[in-house]
Amino acid sequence: MRRTTGATVVTGGAGFVGSWLCQRLLADGHEVWCVDSLATGRRENVAHLLHDPCFHLVLADVCEPFEVPGEVDQVLHLASPASPVHYLRMPVETLMVGSRGTTNALDLAERKGARFLLASTSEVYGDPLEHPQRETYWGNVNPVGPRSVYDEAKRFSEALTTAYRDHRGVDAVIARIFNTYGPRMADQDGRVVPTFVHQALAGEPLTVAGDGSQTRSLCFVEDTVDGLLRLAASDHPGPVNIGNDRELTVLEIAELVRDITGSTSTVAFIDLPTDDPKVRRPDITRAEELLGWRPTTPVREGLSRTVRWMAGGRTQRATA
Repeated sequence: MRRTTGATVVTGGAGFVGSWLCQRLLADGHEVWCVDSLATGRRENVAHLLHDPCFHLVLADVCEPFEVPGEVDQVLHLASPASPVHYLRMPVETLMVGSRGTTNALDLAERKGARFLLASTSEVYGDPLEHPQRETYWGNVNPVGPRSVYDEAKRFSEALTTAYRDHRGVDAVIARIFNTYGPRMADQDGRVVPTFVHQALAGEPLTVAGDGSQTRSLCFVEDTVDGLLRLAASDHPGPVNIGNDRELTVLEIAELVRDITGSTSTVAFIDLPTDDPKVRRPDITRAEELLGWRPTTPVREGLSRTVRWMAGGRTQRATA
């Protein structure tokens, strides 16, 4: 593991995963520059960090060149709409942050001589024909489907990161994040966990797409953050899957949420979205062998914490 003395830049640091990453970095003694346009991130996600003199919130669009002062050891690039509700509402912006935004973040890392981590996604595997998904799998992505704006933005980001590493000497690594969930997710962002929790708490039907047999592999956000930081501190170029290898059907997730909340909500089956992946489970052998990492938070515990946060008030939400 490498030693760090300079600051860490987190693009998208006011987002769901980004805010937890900033929090963990501060707890570990780092100076943190959080760069976010608040297009999908929220100031309330980092409100509890603003008093810390080592935390700096920069309101900026990473699609425009940006700078931070002083030495920088790490640039952790998380800026991007990540939920279907957001990237389908902002298709061009999603593609731009994957292309221009990644270029600007890589340029910053190059200028500063910093380690660069790209937060890519399991969506680069598309609707996979290989199961579980290993890092060597090239994916099955529809380049002109509605989800392509996110999938292909991340695939381009990976190609660009690789080019900067191989041809410009940037010390860069690619992480592929799977199905992260936890406190600070937007209530209605289109992903299964916040959708089901919101519906269960409101006593509304839980809307399960298809017959609910499609699978997801839920990784609690603190585990994801730990994996990302271990990967950033390593010398490996990636890609490395960061996710939970315990696979659940969407219907099982709905039933778990209903049980944890004590809700009497019914289940309502709706049409599958276009290009919705049928299966999702990472092979995390590489992360286990290279980083000594695997998720440790049981799904029921993580879901219970998420339910408490979504049921709580703003004070609890800020510090969860």
